[in-house]
Amino acid sequence: MFAEPEFWVAIGFAILMGVFIYIGAHRTVLTALDHRRDRIKSELDDARRLKDEAAKLLAEYEARHASAEREAQDIITSAKAEAERIAAEAKAKMEDFVARRTKTAEGKIALAEAQAIADVRSAAATAAVAAASTILSRSVKGQVADDLLSKGIAEVRAKLN
Repeated sequence: MFAEPEFWVAIGFAILMGVFIYIGAHRTVLTALDHRRDRIKSELDDARRLKDEAAKLLAEYEARHASAEREAQDIITSAKAEAERIAAEAKAKMEDFVARRTKTAEGKIALAEAQAIADVRSAAATAAVAAASTILSRSVKGQVADDLLSKGIAEVRAKLN
C-alpha cells in the first residue's frame, strides 16, 4: 500500500486540506463565494428592475403612440368634414350667385323688351299720326279738318301709348 502512488497522493491531499483548514482558507473561499453570490443577486435584481422600467416605458410610449394615432385620425376626420362643409358652402354661394345673376339678367331682358315695345308703339303712333294727317289733309279742308286732325291725333296717341 505504501508503494502505490495513489496512496501518497491521498495522504498529500489530506495534509493539504488539513493545512487549509488550519489557516482558514475555506472561510476565505466561502466568503469570496458569498460576496460573488450577493453581487450576482444584486445584478439580477438591478436587471429585473431595469426590465420592469423598460416595460413601463414601452407601455407608456405605446399608449402615447396610440393617442397620437387617434389624434391624427381625428384631425384628418375633422379636416375632411371642414373641407366638405366649405365645399357645400361654396356650392350654395355659387348657386345663389348664379340665381341672382340670372334674375338680374331676366329683369334687364324684360326691361329691354318693354322699352322695345314702347319704342315700337311710339314709332307706330307717329307713323299712324303722319298717315292720318296726310290722308285727312288731302280729303278734308278748313276748320273742320283741323279739328278732326287734332282730335284724331290725340286719340291715336292715347290708344297706342
